[in-house]
Amino acid sequence: MLKLYIVTMVAPSTTDLGGGVFSTAHIVLTAAVTGVVAAVAAVALLRGSSRVWEVLAIGVLAAVAVFLWRKSANMPQLNDDGLQGFSANDWLAPVVTFTVISLYRSIRSAGGERRFDQARAAATLAAFVVNVVTI
Repeated sequence: MLKLYIVTMVAPSTTDLGGGVFSTAHIVLTAAVTGVVAAVAAVALLRGSSRVWEVLAIGVLAAVAVFLWRKSANMPQLNDDGLQGFSANDWLAPVVTFTVISLYRSIRSAGGERRFDQARAAATLAAFVVNVVTI
């Protein structure tokens, strides 16, 4: 029992905790990169007076979605690659990102739905690529 306690106390300071589990710092970095990439894509796609807020919303929501999903599902069963190079978490982080941004879309008042949908698709793709590459 003491050995397990020591491992629990030491492990969070590392990047890869071994056994298919990642540190919070690694997950934060992955979420931050996803948010930045999603925001950059939104800058290229969105137009209009509310562009700045929409870009911020997409970037922040993408980052929060990835962080919350990866942190809550940070277990070997979901982090191990079932298909070589791709884990269940790699596939599911973009789904959560799409869902969270879709919820925001349903309550936003700005127009430009087609461009917003394109930005949402870009954020979803960013979540997938960043999750596969960084974790």
